[in-house]
Amino acid sequence: MSSISKTRIESIDILRGLAMVIMALDHVRDYFHISANVDDPLNLATTTPALFFTRWITHFCAPVFVFLSGTSVFLQSKRKTVQELRAFLIKRGLWLVIAEVLIVSLGWSFNPQYNYVFLQVIWAIGISMILLGFIISLPYKLLLTLGLILVVGHNLLDIPESAPDFRAGFWWDLIHHGHFVTYSIAENHSAFIVYPFLPWLGLMILGFCAGKLYANDFPKNRRTALLNKTGVAAILFFIIIRFINIYGDPVPWSTQNNIVFSFLSFIDTEKYPPSLLYICMTIGPALLLLAYLEKVKNKLTDALMIFGRVAFFYYIAHIYLIHLITAAFYFYRGHTLAEAQINGNIFPFYFLFAGEGFHLPATYFIWIVVVLLLFPLSKWYDSYKTKNKDKWWLSYL
Repeated sequence: MSSISKTRIESIDILRGLAMVIMALDHVRDYFHISANVDDPLNLATTTPALFFTRWITHFCAPVFVFLSGTSVFLQSKRKTVQELRAFLIKRGLWLVIAEVLIVSLGWSFNPQYNYVFLQVIWAIGISMILLGFIISLPYKLLLTLGLILVVGHNLLDIPESAPDFRAGFWWDLIHHGHFVTYSIAENHSAFIVYPFLPWLGLMILGFCAGKLYANDFPKNRRTALLNKTGVAAILFFIIIRFINIYGDPVPWSTQNNIVFSFLSFIDTEKYPPSLLYICMTIGPALLLLAYLEKVKNKLTDALMIFGRVAFFYYIAHIYLIHLITAAFYFYRGHTLAEAQINGNIFPFYFLFAGEGFHLPATYFIWIVVVLLLFPLSKWYDSYKTKNKDKWWLSYL
């Protein structure tokens, strides 16, 4: 493979930062929107187009985060030996899994007893990094083929999973089928599987392979052309295969009462685990953005780049900040810790009482406040990392 510059690639950081900002919208909605705890914003029987798109636009975040994690691994592949890179990936992957269980789960629940631990996107990235570490020395074309097989072919597992008598066990749920399922791991302690990892692993491998476009001797105009062509191809593939309605997503789309809701049904694809069509629908536009962002430079992209440079730090900070604000509203409304225990110990400071949230305008306002509060913190941490590159532990954050 060609050598890789040590200079960070701004377009990647900008796109990652954009994903992080949009992600905060979904999590603010989770904690503050009036229907977040009682209904699915993608439920076509009860949603509105504005609420639907508030949730749908955030579908782009996890795929971009995972794909670019793979790309970042490639950018390290010529700065480390295979053995060094493998060791780093396995150690960082283990750290992410531990962080998901101990740090992120606590941020989501504010439950120091850890009655529930959540296996979400950080877990999926962590376990995918570990597995990528074991196969990192495989030939490039073989890795690309494996990534395509996992992404394109994993929906074949929908066939046995759709059988009326199908019963998934723990490992099957962990790998592919688990969709908000709970497994007991000890007395009064359970694991909540949100992100089965198999297709996420495939997406990370494809992101790794896409890193080759950023080699020093890879012409910029050719990279831009390939990103644009691949992005358009992924979008067209999504439209055609989704229209055929046979393969690529476990839930077919259907004609609704009007053209707007029929369109919403068409773009409502499965995230848990990410279906082939979900990945095409999100990564296609992301590749177009990667190409476009190479020629954009302004104050907004500078701010997004800072978020993208400290993505994991931002991720943890935004969960705790959103939940702390939620806790403040919880107590402001007159609720007590005793009420939280009565209503369940998964989310003690969640809006557990129906009707206590806010409507969309206020939800968006809180989201903007959260992002603005996170910017100086992220800027400080980015500066700290830049000035302390000799501190090895910073590479894990």
